[in-house]
Amino acid sequence: MSKKSRSSAKRTKAKEAVTQEKLSAIDAAAVVLSAASEPMNCKEMVEAMSDQGLWESPCGKTPSATLYSAIFREIGAKGRKARFKRVGRGRFVARAV
Repeated sequence: MSKKSRSSAKRTKAKEAVTQEKLSAIDAAAVVLSAASEPMNCKEMVEAMSDQGLWESPCGKTPSATLYSAIFREIGAKGRKARFKRVGRGRFVARAV
């Protein structure tokens, strides 16, 4: 194995380790909602994600508003294939797959 391919393999493993540890807010919300027994609003999801150590806001002032926007963008773009379903004003559940 050449020196170049070894360093490339090390970088790839390092990237995989980082990706497995960090989730985006919307991915963490999907994990939280799939485990939830009832619909949640974005503020509750952000608190649960933080409590479970899945995601922390990087100094954002309104992480729940950002999450709400991301969920709505996914629902608008993917329609019935989205991971989320709106069930009430500001309340979401994980869509059954």
